[in-house]
Amino acid sequence: MPSKSSARLAALTVAAVCTAASTVVLTSPAHADSVRIHDIQGDTRISPYAGKQVTDVTGIVTGVRTYGSSRGFWIQDPSPDTDPATSEGVFVFTGSTPKGVAAGDAVTVSGTVSEFVPGGASSGNQSLTEITRPVFTVVSSGNEVPAATPITARSVPAAYTPTPNGSVNDLPLRPSTYALDHYESLEGMNVQVSDTRVVGATDPYTELWVTVKPWEHRNLRGGTVYGSYDSQNTGRLQIQSLGRAADFPDANVGDTLAGDTTGPLDYNQYGGYTLVADDLGTLESSGLRRETTRAQHTGELAVATYNVENLDPSDDTFAAHAAAIVDNLKSPDIVSLEEIQDNNGATDDGTVAADRTLAGLIDAIVAAGGPRYDWRAIDPADKQDGGQPGGNIRQAFLFNPARVSFTDRPGGDATTPVDVTEVRGRAALTNSPGRIDPASEAFEDSRKPLAGEFTFRGRTVIVIANHFSSKGGDQGLTSQYQPPSRNSETQRHLQARAVHDFTAKILEAQQNAKVVVLGDINDFEFSETTEILEGEGTLWSAVKSLPESERYSYVYQGNSQVLDQILITPSIRRFAYDSVHINAEFHDQISDHDPQILRFRP
Repeated sequence: MPSKSSARLAALTVAAVCTAASTVVLTSPAHADSVRIHDIQGDTRISPYAGKQVTDVTGIVTGVRTYGSSRGFWIQDPSPDTDPATSEGVFVFTGSTPKGVAAGDAVTVSGTVSEFVPGGASSGNQSLTEITRPVFTVVSSGNEVPAATPITARSVPAAYTPTPNGSVNDLPLRPSTYALDHYESLEGMNVQVSDTRVVGATDPYTELWVTVKPWEHRNLRGGTVYGSYDSQNTGRLQIQSLGRAADFPDANVGDTLAGDTTGPLDYNQYGGYTLVADDLGTLESSGLRRETTRAQHTGELAVATYNVENLDPSDDTFAAHAAAIVDNLKSPDIVSLEEIQDNNGATDDGTVAADRTLAGLIDAIVAAGGPRYDWRAIDPADKQDGGQPGGNIRQAFLFNPARVSFTDRPGGDATTPVDVTEVRGRAALTNSPGRIDPASEAFEDSRKPLAGEFTFRGRTVIVIANHFSSKGGDQGLTSQYQPPSRNSETQRHLQARAVHDFTAKILEAQQNAKVVVLGDINDFEFSETTEILEGEGTLWSAVKSLPESERYSYVYQGNSQVLDQILITPSIRRFAYDSVHINAEFHDQISDHDPQILRFRP
């Protein structure tokens, strides 16, 4: 089945054949006669035969991949050894569509053993053991495929991985002790999961995530919550398919892949261990529905944050976003929008204005039965705020002028920093709207925080909209390096410090100032980024008022997790918080983020 992620992986596989850039070669090529698959795999993550020629490796074909550039087939030895650490399966990389080979064929294969690193060595990913440049012979056909090894809640250990503060590549596999070692010991083998719950909805690349541990950090909607760096969800497994893309199920979180799902266990850069199914279970819907929050009371101010994922005038999602704001969020008084693109989206021609984008959304909200919002934003300098090239994404405020007024103070632009002053003994912004420290290295090639001053029923509320730098470049949870490096945190920590210090300056001017800091923080509620933002009582992340099982706004690789947050100053004592799940758990999402909403009486 043509999968974009598999195609990306495939392209890298081709590169591995042509160059050594993504391939681990431990020894000079030498000849090795008549080895078995478990000899090739060995009892660590790196084959003892890496870089060597092997001849007449025997096995039964368990699956054939005919799409993309990562083409080839898996073979498995029907006569395993007694060592549970040594896999009995391996991928034979042919590059082009393998001809004359099918599941059930008994084959002999000669070729070079390679350790291919999906994403390249700099990614930190584990490697996939392959036989490359193969010459193979079909000995017989119609043989029984080796029985699939069940992956179950009982077979997968509770501990995730050893943590040597370095690479795990050379450590002996302990499949009964560590989950990642268990999966590695099955690399390339025919495996099976049964009656598994979906914890990551079908994505545009025809992939989904399931768990073999139904109660592992489960939330009420069927997902698996990621609540700590030290509490990994070991039962998660990515599912792809060897069948047609059109036959892949459209699954939501909480659905069940009933019956058996069987196929070879692969490893790729976009999810780690992946069951590439030649036999998919049957999708059974859980009937998951999009959530709706309650409307704010007359005396409550409702403030929301919503990442609308690269919205520009050419998109066909305006009506859906408008319905989400009106129906699911009940028309908040103030909405902080992230990822508003300029008027021609990704076209890179110097355009930075986004008035058409915002007007389109406002008109759609009116058509959906909502209020006619007003808006405030500051256009960024061209190509200075990151995001999709040419898109010039930025934060913007929508506000309902029938309930909230905006205090305009001129002077704010792409490069002028906002500051804090006092007006009649109260904290005020020098520019409203204004950008916090736009020239700082903290916000280089990233979105600059947008501060605005609002009045609700005679009370001033300062709102700071954020979109911190992404986690791109961090090592994955299945990295060969444990614990994985999170290099992207460095910039977020600087950003968090800048926003914290600006908030602290407001509180110095007015101790009981009501400040709401919100947006796509791109980090967890338990992260150091959040700790820096909060400081010693300057702010508090209100998502932590929810039960732990309800704290999530995003689903990544089957982990339901917090990326979007609303933080408040101490004078906001009584409030209601809701993470409104309308996108992240659904295959037909209009954004990959769920909006968050806070209601309080200023």
